[in-house]
Amino acid sequence: MKNQSTRDHIDWVTVTLYSLLVLLGWCNIFSSSFPEGEFSFFDLSQFFTKQFVNILLAIPLIIIVLSLDSKVYEKFSVVFYIITLFLLAGLFVFGKTVNGQTNWYAIGGFSLQPAEFAKVGCALALSKFLSDVQVNLRDSARQFQAFGIILLPIILIAPHDPGSALIFTMLILVMYREGLPAWYLWTGFIAIIIFVLCLLFDPIYIIGAAAAIIILTYYRSRIANRNILASASAFVIIVLFTFSVNYVFNDVFQQHHRDRFNILLGKEVDLRGIGYNINQSKIAIGSGGWFGKGFLEGTQTKGGFVPEQHSDYIFTTIGEEWGFLGSLLVIGLFVGLMFRILYLAERQKTKFSRVYGYCVVSILFIHFFVNIAMVLGLFPTIGVPLPMISYGGSSLWGFSILIFIFVKMDANKVNEW
Repeated sequence: MKNQSTRDHIDWVTVTLYSLLVLLGWCNIFSSSFPEGEFSFFDLSQFFTKQFVNILLAIPLIIIVLSLDSKVYEKFSVVFYIITLFLLAGLFVFGKTVNGQTNWYAIGGFSLQPAEFAKVGCALALSKFLSDVQVNLRDSARQFQAFGIILLPIILIAPHDPGSALIFTMLILVMYREGLPAWYLWTGFIAIIIFVLCLLFDPIYIIGAAAAIIILTYYRSRIANRNILASASAFVIIVLFTFSVNYVFNDVFQQHHRDRFNILLGKEVDLRGIGYNINQSKIAIGSGGWFGKGFLEGTQTKGGFVPEQHSDYIFTTIGEEWGFLGSLLVIGLFVGLMFRILYLAERQKTKFSRVYGYCVVSILFIHFFVNIAMVLGLFPTIGVPLPMISYGGSSLWGFSILIFIFVKMDANKVNEW
């Protein structure tokens, strides 16, 4: 049977949702950076003009992604992954430092952030590995290999940009979907809780509570299921982790990271210093009410009270000018896009395409969740952009490639057997 044209099977629901988010993003970048007095749309010093150029450049990228055979992405997944690792490693030598972070390559008048493309490379490599018929994530050796794929970009990114490094950890959910034992997720969840509790209380109280819980669990278990060695090992690990929190917080975290955690946990109040962004963000969103103040009418936005409002804090413009209902609309578009990709992923005929679809949703979700939680003051400020909405060429291009590779895979499923 002759292969059918994948052009006729593109999922236009996904494309439409993506396009609406890009359009809404540009409108809010325009509003948040709209200058007073005369201006020109052709002035490349304006953020909305540069983002418009970024959108135009994304179009040929999407065309190239859709024109390539979908098998190319599976066949050369490891090559793409290795290239992105080299690009990340090159930042240590050739990277451009902006605001104390060496995350970019300076290319003419543009800056390129390889971490955004490393998400695509990592998603492809992990999908290739997990789709191998020989891979069983119940096997500890296979688990370490899969974790290694995720860990390598984290190691290269974390020294420059801990926020971007955090994004890769979400791919563990994909591994869980493909058979990773659930105790990994529970361990991570418990570690986060213990870390936060250690910042609020004396470690001795945490250790005492852990000992009580472990002893109670041990004696409430059936005799056949009791394992004193496992219980003792869990207690020792918790004790070591608890005492390591203080070292990590004070000697590994940078001062601005410590300040953000302290403000989030209510241990410090600094409305004029490190806590200024979050405080102004809450004011801007809260002032929008139900229906917002209207496009270009946000007083907080116009007054420039929220720093980086065109990028990481773009959701504050939406909250102020569009109100609760407008914010709900944007959130609905994101949720709709993620559920649509999940729905399509479940319909894929190859495991590689299905797993890649899960990777796309995982990356979109962690960006979406962390960014909005950040501007609402529910999460420390770590510089994670809102996909397709925040200003930035690398971010827009990275997400465009990430999403449209899957669109291509889905369109080609009519030729899969």
